[in-house]
Amino acid sequence: MDGGVQYGTVSEFDDRRGLGVIMSEDGRSYPFQCTRIADGTRTIAVGAPVAFDVVAGQMGRWEAVAIVAVIAP
Repeated sequence: MDGGVQYGTVSEFDDRRGLGVIMSEDGRSYPFQCTRIADGTRTIAVGAPVAFDVVAGQMGRWEAVAIVAVIAP
């Protein structure tokens, strides 16, 4: 991963577990934890457009971090 900002949509989010998945514009899916939402809200709506970074996760998979909801123009 190049470490640049990516864009996508929240495709899944489980409030109870605090886990979700973002589908990037290029069709890749990235899991994330609610603690990775940048504004500290710990929740985000399914279908929300987001900007995010990608890092190597603890389980050997790429994960979304620094997640920010994006308001469409």
